[in-house]
Amino acid sequence: MFTIGDFARHGRVSVRMLRHYDAIGLLVPEYVDPATGYRHYGAAQLARLNRIVALKDLGFTLSEVATVLDDDVDVAELRGMLRLRRTELQQQIAADRARLTQVETRLRIIESEETMSTPDVVVKSLPAVRVAELTATADGYQSSSIGPVISPLFGELSARLQHAGVPIAGTAISEYEDTPEGAVLIHAGVVVNAEPSPQFDFAIRDLATVDRAATLVHRGAMDTVDVAWQALGRWIDDNGYRTAGSAREQTIEYTEDPAGWVTELQWPIAG
Repeated sequence: MFTIGDFARHGRVSVRMLRHYDAIGLLVPEYVDPATGYRHYGAAQLARLNRIVALKDLGFTLSEVATVLDDDVDVAELRGMLRLRRTELQQQIAADRARLTQVETRLRIIESEETMSTPDVVVKSLPAVRVAELTATADGYQSSSIGPVISPLFGELSARLQHAGVPIAGTAISEYEDTPEGAVLIHAGVVVNAEPSPQFDFAIRDLATVDRAATLVHRGAMDTVDVAWQALGRWIDDNGYRTAGSAREQTIEYTEDPAGWVTELQWPIAG
């Protein structure tokens, strides 16, 4: 048998925690010396301790833990619960990282407001082009909402084009369209030379000529593109224009390292 100190070391918990579990009847020592009151635990009790700690990590209260243990959850069930919790935690971490990136981007925008230099905006026409595309909806225009939606779209589109035997004939072009519900309809497309066909599991669409668009080159990963979009919007307003169509992003250069990406932001204008 183990003293409470030894049992705590083997179980990787604190003595204080074991005393609390004893007090509420969740893990009672196998033997208590009547003369000294010292608690002693058996090695077999490590199994119950492991389940208590695991269920606590799943988010159960101690009273709920007691109920689950009384129901005699087997190892397979507990393993499944832990795997589910692991997945939930991974998703939470990913969401927290995305929020942190969004906060950092917004902070960069705020910090640059006083010192923002005139962006190198070029006003030009955009030629008509034919694209193969897939679409999906994002909650909003922030990069943290756009990124998780658009990246899988391009991966899926590439696979479908390859399966259909349709070669890519140009760059990637993303177009962002407002929806009546206030969301954003994302068109993820690549330039192709192909006729529409009902056999395709993707759309073929012709993007019309844009007479005038304000364009700005963004360099680097797209999780920082919000700064460039705001700079372009400020330039349009400062120079007496108004937006007159859906915004686009056209890939100029794509590399394995996102730091090397070059993307042209395009916004149709009038005025």
